[in-house]
Amino acid sequence: MIDLRQLRYFVVAAEEEHVGRAAERLHISQSPLSRQIAQLEERLGLNLFERSQQRIRLTSDGRTFLTEARSLLTHANRLESLGKRLGRGEEGGLCIGYIEHAMHANILPKALSTVRADRPAVHVALYLMSSGDQLEVLRQRSLDVALVSEPPRDDDPDLLCRQLLEDPMLLALPANHPLATRERLTPADLKDEDWIGVKSSQGKDQHGEFVAACIRAGFTPQIRLEAAEPYTALGLVAAGLGITMTQKSLDQAAHPGVVFRELPWLTFSMPLWAAWHRVNLRALVEIFRVILTGKDAAPMAVGSETLPG
Repeated sequence: MIDLRQLRYFVVAAEEEHVGRAAERLHISQSPLSRQIAQLEERLGLNLFERSQQRIRLTSDGRTFLTEARSLLTHANRLESLGKRLGRGEEGGLCIGYIEHAMHANILPKALSTVRADRPAVHVALYLMSSGDQLEVLRQRSLDVALVSEPPRDDDPDLLCRQLLEDPMLLALPANHPLATRERLTPADLKDEDWIGVKSSQGKDQHGEFVAACIRAGFTPQIRLEAAEPYTALGLVAAGLGITMTQKSLDQAAHPGVVFRELPWLTFSMPLWAAWHRVNLRALVEIFRVILTGKDAAPMAVGSETLPG
């Protein structure tokens, strides 16, 4: 394979048509320059220069070779520049898995906005997947970062994680509901109400946890409808078809026919975790992780303090 250094020496010598001036321009002595060009000619089996005591001139083949050599060196310089930009995380691609909650809570859109503002050349691919599927694909290195409702095990040999949010749940009521005007609600107020459940596609038994929390509070919810996702459930609430529990992060985006109430006695929340592979050689992934978590230190262990939302 041709030595790029020899190609650079050849191009400078061809431009100067003088070994001494070429050596001075390259900041080397004449002997190494002459030796490198001779080695290049020997490798090619080609005379690139006609030599005299005063100067050197390109042969006809040398002129043809010079054109291609310049093109190759230009491409090599561009490739080196690209590699450096990739190394600094200024270009490249990110593959990010997420659950709907990451969008609803504005965690993922906010992080992507920061990335786009600082690194507009970065390409981002988003994949809506269950938490379990994300962790498996992340382990296979087909995702760079996963946003999940359940973290990997604390002894996972491949993955690291950090909790981003513990989103409390609020009671959503139709605005014209008799309970909507009460400041405080008790479990007894809700036991005979029609509830709207939300099916979980996040790999977590959200429905089961909600029912268990209600039972701990002293009543069993009568679930009459089930929605595919939270926004649909809020639309059903606004239509007066029942009440539901939804993430606090959705209270600003809700239908105007819905009001929210806190239930301090109902221990039910929606966590969000970021997970990534222990082995990461890409600067861009690390940059995005820091933007996402707001931390550049080692990740906390599973079950440790939640980061500010």
